[in-house]
Amino acid sequence: MAFKNVYIPYGGYWSTPFCAWQRSFQNLHAITFAADIGKRFLQENHMSPKDFDELILGITIPQLSAFYGTPWLAGMIGAEHITGPMIGQACATGAKCVEFAALSVEPRVRQNILVMYADRCSNGPLLVYPNPQAPGGTVDKESWVWDNFGNDPFAKNAMIETAENVAKEAGIPREEQDKMTFLRYQQYQDAMKNKNEFQRKYMITPIDVKDRSGRKVMATVEEDEGIYPTTLEGLQTLKPVLPNGTVTYGTQTHPADANCGIIVSNKENAKKYSKKKNIEIQVVSYGEGRAKKGYMAKAIIPAAKTALQQAGISIADITTIKTHNPFAVNDIYFCQEMDIDWKDMNNYGSSLIYGHAQGPTGARLIIELIEELVIRGGGYGLFDGCAAGDTAAAVVLKVTVE
Repeated sequence: MAFKNVYIPYGGYWSTPFCAWQRSFQNLHAITFAADIGKRFLQENHMSPKDFDELILGITIPQLSAFYGTPWLAGMIGAEHITGPMIGQACATGAKCVEFAALSVEPRVRQNILVMYADRCSNGPLLVYPNPQAPGGTVDKESWVWDNFGNDPFAKNAMIETAENVAKEAGIPREEQDKMTFLRYQQYQDAMKNKNEFQRKYMITPIDVKDRSGRKVMATVEEDEGIYPTTLEGLQTLKPVLPNGTVTYGTQTHPADANCGIIVSNKENAKKYSKKKNIEIQVVSYGEGRAKKGYMAKAIIPAAKTALQQAGISIADITTIKTHNPFAVNDIYFCQEMDIDWKDMNNYGSSLIYGHAQGPTGARLIIELIEELVIRGGGYGLFDGCAAGDTAAAVVLKVTVE
């Protein structure tokens, strides 16, 4: 899908730090936590919740009372006049919500949409389903997070197996995965220079984490948690997770907890809310892709090509690339197929290093894509990332700096 009148105001977005699961955010209700941060963002930026005509909630992991989803979240941030859909498309949720907002803004059905993303991989729900035909009337059950990491009901494999399948078919050795991961770790360190100067452009900190009473501060989070100090030598000592495999715990991401937000508007509203009037951010196109069963990382190529085709440009026209890379295999394969140098993408970090919070992951990467394009003086940017079910989603943005 291509767009001509969809924009994001510069600075009209935010992310919390990403905390590895079972760290500081592990007990926070994802939706109420998102409301707290959303209200804080609006207040600090002197924006009224009354200015939005729709709210979209991207969430992939059920939370208590999530049945009331978007209307509940809207009420908590002071936007009782609006509602909107809940969208859960696994790891593609970040991009999909932007597309869904764009589909309403483009024909001017909506003027100013707030998109919020919230997920908590920690302490995911254990769901119980009635099964009267089971022996003794026992129930079917699943751990929403853990069981779905380990089993695609269609492809009949775990997510790590999809990475191994692509590594084998594309001839991606263990040594390249180690080198790619170490490069991505080094790129993340650039975001931490000058007291996290890059991340401070969009990240809301510090965040006081309180107990259930709301009175006692249990921790104060000032940056991403759970980033493991990485060396090439250290990566080389790790054993593959699967027998005779190539993927280690070092060359795959870790689950995380976080929330994000992005404002999607028409040109007039985007300029109104922009922190810098000389910067224009246009949502140009969206694309989806799907690979054969059990080859999730391969879906990123048709998704990227579709988004580029819809935008009327080629990969050679792209200034900045950010990817959701749950496995180092993803980026190696992407570079092979698109003829890209490893160093020409994922500057300032990626989900391989700072973690995967499901719904918010793609949103943070899109935000970082914008900020890097601004640093580079503008141009086209591509976000691309795989998702459960051997699928992928991609977004092309254009940033103009006058």
